[in-house]
Amino acid sequence: MMNAPLGIICHGGAGTIDDKAAYAAGLTEAIDEGYRLLRQSANAMEAVVAAVRIMEDNPLFNAGTGSDLTIEGLIEMDASIMTQDGRFGGVAGIWGVKNPILVAEKVMTDTDHLLLSGFGATEFARRMGFEEYNVITERALTRLQRVTDHGSKYFHKQNQQRFPSGLPPASADTTSETHTGTVGAVARDKHGSIAAATSSGGIVGRMRGRVGDAAILGAGTFAGLSGAVSCTGHGEEIMRRSLARDIVGRMETVPASTAMVLVVAEARQRKVAFGAIGFDARGGICYGHTTPDMAYGYKVNERVFLFTEEKQKPR
Repeated sequence: MMNAPLGIICHGGAGTIDDKAAYAAGLTEAIDEGYRLLRQSANAMEAVVAAVRIMEDNPLFNAGTGSDLTIEGLIEMDASIMTQDGRFGGVAGIWGVKNPILVAEKVMTDTDHLLLSGFGATEFARRMGFEEYNVITERALTRLQRVTDHGSKYFHKQNQQRFPSGLPPASADTTSETHTGTVGAVARDKHGSIAAATSSGGIVGRMRGRVGDAAILGAGTFAGLSGAVSCTGHGEEIMRRSLARDIVGRMETVPASTAMVLVVAEARQRKVAFGAIGFDARGGICYGHTTPDMAYGYKVNERVFLFTEEKQKPR
C-alpha cells in the first residue's frame, strides 16, 4: 500500500461553465491544499474536508459562501463526508454557518447519528462552537431574481396571483442547462485509505425544506471497500438512482474508469444531468459527466490535471 497512488480529485459542479479559468483557479487552490496535507501524512478524510472547506469559502461555488437561495430567499445547505470503513456524517438544510462540511465532520466524529437536518443541525453547530455566519452573496440574490422573474413552478402553484400563468419553469428545473456549482472531493492517502466529501447550496428557487443529494449517503457521497465517489448535478435524479453507490459498487469488479463510463452512459441515456469523481481501492482515478461541462481537477503522485486542459470525457 505504501507505493500505491497518493492523490486527490475535486469537482466544482456540473452544467455549463462560462468562466472556466475562474473555476480552474478555485479548484487548484483546493487541490493544492488537500494534496499538501496528504504529503504531510494527513489521512484521506482530513484532505477532503480541507479541500471542500476551501471551495465552500469561495463565493464562485454554490456551497458555503455563495450558496443558492430558496424561493423565499433563505439559505439551506447540505453536506456529507464518508470514509472507506463506513463512517458517515451529514447535515441537511443547515443555515447560519460558514462551512457545512465541518459540521458534517462533527456529526461523524462527535455523535452516534449519521445525519442532522434543519434547526437541529444548526443548533448542533452552535453547540460545537461554530459561529453564526451569513453566506448570502449578491450573486446568489441575482440568480434568485432571475428565477422569480421567470416564475418558479413550485412557487407559482402556491402563489397564483404573483406569477401569471403560462410562464416557463425556473432554471431550478433545468439543471442541465446551468452550472450547479456543488463541490466535492475524493482522496487516497499513503496508507491506501479513501474518503469522499460533498457540499452544496442546493438548487436556486427550490422549495423550503428540499434536501439534495449532497447530504444523502449513497447518492451524492459514498465510500466503501472498493472505492469512493462524490457526485454533482440534478440531486433528485442522483438520489433516485443512488449514483455514488452505484459507481462504487461497480468498482468491486471493474476499474474505476470503467465503472464511471458505464454509469455515465446509462445516465445519459436516461437524460440524467450529473457528474462524478472518484478513486477505486487500487488507486485508479475516474471522472465523468453527462452535462456540457464539469469543473474538476486532480493531483496524483505530483501529476496535476485540470478540466481546462483537454476535452472532457469519462475516464
